[in-house]
Order: sequence, then structure tokens, then C-alpha cells
Amino acid sequence: MILTRSALNLMLHLHNPQTPFQFFNHHASTFLLRTTTTSLLKARFFSSTPVAATAASSSAQSSEGRDTFFAEDNVSWSSLGLSDTLSRALSNIGLSRPSLVQASSIPSVLSGKDVIIAAETGSGKTYSYLVPLFDKLRDTHEHSQHNVSDQEVPLPQKNVFLVLCPNVQLCEQVVRMANSLCGDNGEPIVSVAAICGRQGWPIREPDIIVTTPAALLNYVDTDRSRRMEFMRGVKYVVFDEADMLLCGSFQNKVIRLLNLLRFDEKLLSRAKESTGDLPEKPESSLSADDALEDEEEHPPEAMSEEDDDTHEDIVDTNNEAKSVKQKDWRRVRKTYKRSKQYIFVAATLPVNGKKTAGAMLKHMFPDATWVSGNYLHCHNPRLEQRWVEVTVESQVDQLIKAVRHPFKPTDLDNAGGIQRTMVFANTVEAVEAVAKILLRCGIECLRYHKNCTLEERAQALVEFEEKGGVLVCTDAAARGVDIPNVLHVIQADFATSAVDFLHRVGRTARAGQFGLVTSMYTESNKELVRAVRRAGELAQPVLMLVMYDNKNQ
Repeated sequence: MILTRSALNLMLHLHNPQTPFQFFNHHASTFLLRTTTTSLLKARFFSSTPVAATAASSSAQSSEGRDTFFAEDNVSWSSLGLSDTLSRALSNIGLSRPSLVQASSIPSVLSGKDVIIAAETGSGKTYSYLVPLFDKLRDTHEHSQHNVSDQEVPLPQKNVFLVLCPNVQLCEQVVRMANSLCGDNGEPIVSVAAICGRQGWPIREPDIIVTTPAALLNYVDTDRSRRMEFMRGVKYVVFDEADMLLCGSFQNKVIRLLNLLRFDEKLLSRAKESTGDLPEKPESSLSADDALEDEEEHPPEAMSEEDDDTHEDIVDTNNEAKSVKQKDWRRVRKTYKRSKQYIFVAATLPVNGKKTAGAMLKHMFPDATWVSGNYLHCHNPRLEQRWVEVTVESQVDQLIKAVRHPFKPTDLDNAGGIQRTMVFANTVEAVEAVAKILLRCGIECLRYHKNCTLEERAQALVEFEEKGGVLVCTDAAARGVDIPNVLHVIQADFATSAVDFLHRVGRTARAGQFGLVTSMYTESNKELVRAVRRAGELAQPVLMLVMYDNKNQ
């Protein structure tokens, strides 16, 4: 195919040899996440208690087939401790068997302990926390109704299940997944709502509130008594895409919310222990600043890069002048009785380094149970990967060739008869350039990037899921977007970091399916590509090999 020079010029947006590589530091012992030896995991990687997803299936190490996703045949929803109602609801939406990650996570969540779920994309993490907490909410409701009669005893305060997500799209996706679980009457088992964007706070709160950190703070910061009442009602807190929430622009907001939640736990613990230990100020008059003032009882110590991990209790959460202070979390855990359950979920969670999300969680929640996927930070064995080195002159033809890649009838049948292809580029300008080229070649496509309105993005995802075709997008579509049966992921621009690479390729080969990834790269990102490919050849974590190669260049 011969394209015009103007079309080629558009592709110059994709070619940026000045773009620096972004490497995530990661310790070589990450590879141990894929072993089944808990003692090795504790000694070499975590200071917390890990649970390997392999515990549910001895066949999970197969290099191909669905046994890399599902638990063994004898592992059922009910055998994990779920109620018959939830088991039937899951079967009714086609989930007759739990995945490996779900089989490892659900008992841990039901236990009431804090849980950190770090598992590869498409492994079933969302239902891993939704369904066990559904059951816990139902048990609480039934217990309350059983104990209250004739209005002689007031109804206890409603237990709130709070899910925090980094963006509106992920919030709405969690709501859709929650509403898909219905009881025998055909109605959703629990009430759930996404409260973010332009939506106001409902007068009657649902059982599950899914929101963003900014939206939640906007609500609780407007009224002190409302803040204390809301924080007291929250019993279960989930941080979805935890690595994003604990870093970057989200970090200050999330740490502040954690401070408020933990401060409420302290107040409740003191009130239950002894009336003489109640705080001097009434609860209704306490503010967010009080939560931080209370931390002065144990002022945080300065942390240096040379401090030994085993003695460090404080996490430096911000480089800015106005930082949010962290408290001695280990001391708090020993002193105050727990009243909330915290769950953190992520597809990439590096722990090496003082300021990584994983390291922060190890310090803030040292007693949490860690559930790790077999292929965390690794190449998915159900992926077929193609690597194409291109130049400015050849990349247009290679892009068109990849988009028009024919699939076998069996592949289309497994995808419901609809072909879906996602094309990733690194910038909004690059997405628009790719879209124009495809349209000039007669290939219709959808766009998804930050300059699209929320309505346009939502409509693009709906149309892509229902009709298929080609979705050209930035990394805004690489996290949390669960479009079933994406057959092909194309990197028109190669990812700028190993983390972005993992999230991009994780859009296909999800939930036990197979997928194809075509990665186009240039001389400018050849070293990153070499490290990523080498990780696949050695069956080792991508983050580890990228970090190692970067150090030895």
C-alpha cells in the first residue's frame, strides 16, 4: 500500500526520539512472587504475610491454556465461604468457577483482615473484593433486622462499603460489575452508586459508595459533623488501582483520607475502652486538622535513604513543602482496636524503594495479608507477542498491516463474533494522527483520550464493546477499562515505561482468553524493548529486568 506524503507526515507525531525512558525500581526478588513457598516470600520480598495464588491450583504453572487463570475444578464459590445467594448470582452472569486470584483473595477478605491484592491485569481482582464484602454487608443487614423488633431498639448505624478509584470511568465500571450481581428476585443484591464527576451526594446513601478521592473530600470537608458521621459509618474501604492512588497527584488526598479514617478508629477504640479516655473535644466538633494534630502524640521522624527497612516506621509521602504528615502506623496498630477493614488492589505494585506504593503499604499496614498473582509484573502466557522495528518511512504500512491482521474463525467465535482492536499511542496528538491515517485508509475508528469529554469517552467504550472495531487511545484506556474479548492490542507508540507496557498488553488475554499484541518500536526505545523481551524469554518479572538492564547500561 502506498500512502500520501501528508499521511506519512502525520505519523511524525508518533516518532519522538527525545522521549526519556521511565523505569520503575524493583528488587530482583520480585521473581519470588511466582513461587509457592511462603517462607521464601516472607524472607526475600515481604515483611507482611503473603498468599500465593498458586495455593488454589497445582496446574497454574502450565504455560498455556485456561489453567493459568481458573482455580482447580474442586474449588467452588461456596467452598471459599461465599453464601449460596452470591454463588448463584456469580453463576448467573457466567462465572461458574473462581479464578486463581479470586480463590486466594476471597477467604482473606472474609477473614476481616486488611488485604493487599497485587495481581496481573484481567485476573479477576474486582470480584475478588466485591463478592466477599457483599456477603459481609448482607450478613450485617440480616443481623440488624433480626435484632430489631417493634421499633423498641433503634436501628444501628449503617455500615458503609467505600471504594476509591482514580477516575470516573473506573468508578462507573465498578458500579456496573456490582449491579450485575442479582438475587433470586432479579434485583441487585446490594445498592451501589458512583458519586463523582458532576453527580451530587445522594440524600439516602447506598450500601456501596464508589467515588474518587477528590469527590469524597469535597463532600466531607463541607461539614464537620457530616465528616465524623460518615467516617464512623465506613467499615470497609477499597483502594482500586492502589499504585496510582498512593503516588503522584492523588497521594496527598489519599493519605489525608487514610488519616481521617484511622483517626475515627482511634476515637471509637478510646470510647469503647473507657469513658475516662474519651477525647476532650466532643466528636461532632473534631475536624480534619484535629486528626493531624492528634498525630503529634508520636511525631514522625525524618527518614533518610540509608535507614534500614526493618527499623523504618514512617513513610515520606510528599516532596513538596506542605506535606501531609504520616504517623507511626505500627504503634497505632498495637495501641488501638481495629474497626475498619482496608483492601488495596493493583496490577502493578513495586515494593523496592522508599517511596513506591508497595513500600508505603508495607509500612502503613504491616500486618496485612498479601495476595499475589502468579504472573504479577510478568508476561501473560496466553499472549502471542509480535515485535516490529519501524522507521518513520515504514511505520504507516506496518500500522495498517497490523490493524488489518486477519483472525481465525475460532478466535472470533471465542470473542463473541466481534473483532476488537486497541491501538495505543503516547500522546493526544499521536492518537489524532493515527486516527486520521486509519480513516484515510478506509478504517473506521473510535478515539479515547483526555481531551475527549467524559460523555464522549463513555460513548466510545460502549460502542467499542457492543460493535467492536478499532479504538485508538492513550494510556487513559490502559488501566481499569475492562472491555471483554479484545483480540488485538497494537502499540503504534511503544510504551514509555515497563509499567505502562504491562497495563497496555493487559487489555487483551483477560479472564482466561487468549490475545495478540503487536508492538512497534523505533531506535529510540530499542533498549527498553530489549529488556522487556528478555524478561519474557527468561520468564522473569518485566519490572525487574528493566531495572537491572538500566543499572548496567
